[in-house]
Amino acid sequence: MLDRLPGLRLSGLSRWYLTAPVPASGQPDYVNAVASLLLEPGYTIDPAGLLAQLMEIEERCGRQRSVPNAARTLDLDIIAIGDLVRFAPDPVLPHPRAHLRAFVLAPLADVAPDWVHPVLGRTAETLLADLPGQDIRLL
Repeated sequence: MLDRLPGLRLSGLSRWYLTAPVPASGQPDYVNAVASLLLEPGYTIDPAGLLAQLMEIEERCGRQRSVPNAARTLDLDIIAIGDLVRFAPDPVLPHPRAHLRAFVLAPLADVAPDWVHPVLGRTAETLLADLPGQDIRLL
């Protein structure tokens, strides 16, 4: 479904990781991964439009929105769009908590080892190395 988004092509998929919910909530573990999408020549990307398309995919896959941070069958987030920095409106880019979450940084390092956080100036690997222990393991 990601590969069928207009103007975007799936260019990479990380390994799959099993992670405890953050913050800890008594919910079951999550399966996390990062997909890398490449913008086709001649296309531009509207972050809000992309977010809306991702939410449509979630809905088509059976996602039900109930309360914030509830367990979910599918959660598609935009982590970053190149070096774009955007504080408002949604989506905020890069994702405002990506640098704090091993379940984002480990798979991000798989697909984009050279990516540098445009605000912090650090790679996913260096950000991950500085995090306190988080329960994350390869599936």
